This record gives sequence, C-alpha cells and structure tokens, in this order.
Amino acid sequence: MSEITIVLIEDHDLTRMGLKAALQSNNTLKVIGEAANASKGLKLLETAKPDVAVVDIGLPDMDGIELTRKFREYQAENGESQTKILVLTMDHTEDAVLAAFAAGADSYYMKDTSIDKLTEAIQATHGGNSWIDPAIANVVLQQMRQGLPNNQLSEQPKTVKIEALPSEYEQVLETYPLTQRELEILELIVAGCSNGQIAEKLYITVGTVKTHVRNILNKLCADDRTQAAVRALRSGLVA
Repeated sequence: MSEITIVLIEDHDLTRMGLKAALQSNNTLKVIGEAANASKGLKLLETAKPDVAVVDIGLPDMDGIELTRKFREYQAENGESQTKILVLTMDHTEDAVLAAFAAGADSYYMKDTSIDKLTEAIQATHGGNSWIDPAIANVVLQQMRQGLPNNQLSEQPKTVKIEALPSEYEQVLETYPLTQRELEILELIVAGCSNGQIAEKLYITVGTVKTHVRNILNKLCADDRTQAAVRALRSGLVA
C-alpha cells in the first residue's frame, strides 16, 4: 500500500507534535508538512498538495472552516482535486458541523476520539469516503427530529426539496425528490442503523428497506450510505 501524505494544520504545538508522532507510527501514513495557523497552512496546502489535510477549526488567524472554503476555491480555480480535508475539532454543535461540510470538508473528527480512529478516518477520507464522527449523528438526529412535522407518519406522501447542492444533484432531486419515508430511513442511516435495525424500527421488511436505501443513494448521487449522509448535511436537508 502506498503512503498517504498528510499535512497537519493545528495551532497547539503539543497537540500537533503528538498527532504527528502518533500518525507516523503507522507505516502507511506520512506527515509531509505542518503549520500553526491558517495563513501558513493555506500556502502549505497549495504547495505540498498532500493526500489529506487535517485541519483544526480553532485556528488563531482564520478558522478552519474559512480555510477550507478558501482552499476549495483555490482547487476549483486551478483544476486540482487531490487533497481531501478532515476537520479536527472539539465542537460538535449544529452550526459548526453544517458549516464545515458546506465549506467543503470531507470528514469531521472529534479530538477526544482515539488515535486509532483518526488513522481509520484518514484512510477512509483518502479513499474517497467521508468519515462522520459518531458525535455528529446525535446532532443530526436531534435536528431532524425537531424539523420533522408531528404528522410525519401520515399516509399522504410528502417530499422535501434539497437546496445548496451542486447542479447535477439538484437536477436529480427536482425530478425525484425524497419522500417522507426516505427521510425517516436517511435519519436512521445517519444514526448508524443496519438494514435489519431500520426494518425493525419502521415495521417494514428488509427488502423494502434495501429498496428505499437504493433510491436514497440514487437521488443523492451517493456511492454509499456515509456519502449520502454527508451530502444531506451539506445540502441543509437536516437544517
């Protein structure tokens, strides 16, 4: 397996040094650069072009969300798309989570999770899959419960239009919007439920769940369940 190159952008020296030492103990990971603030971090990302950037939200000169947004703009202008961004934070509030994904973050990782999980998150992010920290699932679930109407189980089908998605996703969703049942299943997917668990909770068959999941992935143009959850977050579907 080839090495995954990493840049660390973290303002706390001890934290950054600890992360670097821990990550480089894995022979599949290589830290090729580090920065203590957003300005230097942005320049480093533009020159080093790592596979994955681990970016702390709480940087002193510019928060990690704004850095992410600026770097995504740089990538778009220069036709580059190699570097994935994993946001590192202690903040799992709704605003922070949604803002990070809206800015273009690929993954969202809580600092109080184990280093082994960080390694797993980096590998998943590099592989094109978004890592969503379990703490975020609770944020999403709470927000969705607050946003869903009391008559969510009504026999009349309801649809929800998803905003703020790239045009190709919008076109699909305008033609095939998510139904209320699909929203319920998406909520449970975000919670980490298996098809069997979803079937049990909603009193439907596993085959029916699989059909709904397939439809959800198609409508969100997602390759897997995790990517579907991330696109739902970025779109503001759960807002």
